[in-house]
This record gives sequence, structure tokens and C-alpha cells, in this order.
Amino acid sequence: MSARRQARARGRLAEAAAALLLRLKGYRILERNWRSPAGEIDIVARRRHTLAFIEVKHRTAMAEAGEAIAGRQRLRIARAAQLYVAGRPALASLDARFDAILVVPWRPPLHIRDAWRIG
Repeated sequence: MSARRQARARGRLAEAAAALLLRLKGYRILERNWRSPAGEIDIVARRRHTLAFIEVKHRTAMAEAGEAIAGRQRLRIARAAQLYVAGRPALASLDARFDAILVVPWRPPLHIRDAWRIG
């Protein structure tokens, strides 16, 4: 199996682990791998009055995973989130935030609520 296919498979497993963690925390998964012209959002989830746009990162070390969400990527996710909400007016009244879930081997996924802000 090529390195690219292995990375893609690890990414899918990391996203599945992240979605499971969110469900256990009481979130309802609205979308996985939602794509728009502005970019992709790994997971869109809702819990009560909060709409969370979640970026999942799988790396070999936790620090490496946390550093993997750079400024340009954050802006792309924010633009995609705007398009997502624009297409779903019923969600516009919810509090939106950007979360990260970091996945590394042999450790439970780390959910960072409100990992960054735009603006």
C-alpha cells in the first residue's frame, strides 16, 4: 500500500474515533467530510445551542498534531463554515465555534473546544 493510501486510511480512522468521542460527549454529528468551494470541514456537530466545526488531525506526537492546523487552513475552514451556515438558516442562531480533535497512536483522542477564533 502506498504511503498516501496509508495516510488516507489513518485519517479516516482518526475521524471515526473523533466522531465516536463526540457522540459519547453528547454531540450529534451533522456532517462528516463536508466539502464546499471554500474548503472541507472534517466534522460538523451540534450539542444543545452550539454548532462545532471540527478539524481532526492525526500525527505521531500530540504537539505535532496541534501545530498542524495553520493560519491559512483555519481561514479556509472558517469560510467553509460560513457557507455551511448560509445554506442552513435554521442553524444561524446557534453559537458557532471551531474545535480540534488531535489523534495520536496509543492515546485517547484529545478534544480541544474553541481551539481558535477568527476575527
